[in-house]
Amino acid sequence: MKEKKLITVAIDSPAAAGAGTQAKLIAKHYNLFKLETGMIYRLIGNMRLKNPKKFNYTSIKKKIKNLKIYDLENKNLLSDKIAISASVVAKDKNIRNIVYKFQQNCAYHPPKKYAGSVLDGRDITSLILKDAMFKFYITANINVRAKRRFKEYRSLKKGLNFKEVLKSLKKRDKSDKNRKYGPLKKTKDSILINTTKLSRKRCFKKIKAIMDRKLKFNGNL
Repeated sequence: MKEKKLITVAIDSPAAAGAGTQAKLIAKHYNLFKLETGMIYRLIGNMRLKNPKKFNYTSIKKKIKNLKIYDLENKNLLSDKIAISASVVAKDKNIRNIVYKFQQNCAYHPPKKYAGSVLDGRDITSLILKDAMFKFYITANINVRAKRRFKEYRSLKKGLNFKEVLKSLKKRDKSDKNRKYGPLKKTKDSILINTTKLSRKRCFKKIKAIMDRKLKFNGNL
């Protein structure tokens, strides 16, 4: 009988492509610890906005050291203003290095009750989990992504119109793909999943089929 390997799933995607939703479904189905890495940068971006005078590497290290997962579940972090700030701090190499260590620790040392981990972000397949058991690049048409984000903001009663959301996403895409450190890109060994015409259920079904084949071979299922 093969020894069960730690299941590691790395997902990269542009904003509002559906990666967060798929990460949640994967985590629930396979009993994996889930870390939405973008929320860490939103948290730091919020620190920058709230207290710019005290915003420095020392304060960030302290925050990350004491970070609890429920800190990342604050819906106030989902504002467009914080998203832009997150994109700014994410360009800083020193900040990324602080965050990297936390992410890798979560990925390779999840709580014992979990069979592994799933991380979604911008540079998970290329930097954080290069040797992940599964690597996915999830994307969708920019207009479809903008509609999804607009719907999300409307449910949270955020006062933005569709054109503003679309403009913001285009700005985020440009920043994510062109930053010097940890840019968003599809690695050669990542499986492309385009969610433009896929429902959440159909998308997960596609991912599950891919994962199940390998997990059965590895002895995890």
